[in-house]
Amino acid sequence: MITRSYRYPLNSSRLVPGRPLLEISGLGLRFGGVTALDDVSLTVNQGHVHAVIGPNGAGKSSLLNCISGLYRPREGSIVLHTAGGGAHRLTRGKPHRIARLGVARSFQNIELFRHLTVLENLMLGRHIHMRHRLLPSLAWFGPARRQETAHRELVEEVIDLLQIQAVRHKPVGALAYGFQKRVELGRALCMQPALLLLDEPMAGMNAEEKEDTARFVLDANELAGVTVVLIEHDMNVVMDISDRVSVLDFGKLIADGEPAEVSRDPDVAKAYLGEEVGR
Repeated sequence: MITRSYRYPLNSSRLVPGRPLLEISGLGLRFGGVTALDDVSLTVNQGHVHAVIGPNGAGKSSLLNCISGLYRPREGSIVLHTAGGGAHRLTRGKPHRIARLGVARSFQNIELFRHLTVLENLMLGRHIHMRHRLLPSLAWFGPARRQETAHRELVEEVIDLLQIQAVRHKPVGALAYGFQKRVELGRALCMQPALLLLDEPMAGMNAEEKEDTARFVLDANELAGVTVVLIEHDMNVVMDISDRVSVLDFGKLIADGEPAEVSRDPDVAKAYLGEEVGR
């Protein structure tokens, strides 16, 4: 069981809880004649679990792709605030540079190296923090060995957090779907993110697996101070773990607020039901 003594190094330890960590303003994204995002503006506060919901094709994954640098929006700005008062524009940033700023993500479809073990996949999440040179790395002595030992210690903490000790040496391709999704979450956590982007981390899971994953997300948020932006279709999960909810429909932001407030919004009901409420 994870306790408050759980040690997880923070990229966000000097950021003030409740202050803006990510600010998105007037974001626009188009693919030919299709508008994926249309003047989207929202703020993600430090220490929050911020859910992004909406019908299929609403632009949710496109939003995460813009934040992580996979897509370049045509209009608007994305600003990430970092410890020490820095403000970084992400709209023209390359994915690896955005990752170095403390942004990690998981994908809707599992993107793991199936032939590698769980431990090896998690160690790959440390690559942006590795600094030793080629020769010491090949010989694996001195600073290179000490650095890899330190990285391995953090990976072991993530393994304990996600309760995957029993499968650490198994190839990912041999694991059940639920465990593979857990490993992908773990790889993102191994990057020590200040901001964690999760694209449907519970898709395809049964009720017990969803409950476990929700608990792991909350542990990362509460014990490690990781701010989470979560795309999820299960409204029970969204309402249970989110501090704030933003709703997209056909690329437009139609609601943004606390879960209870958003759940009562007639525009949200219309987007999901496809008809006027009370009709």
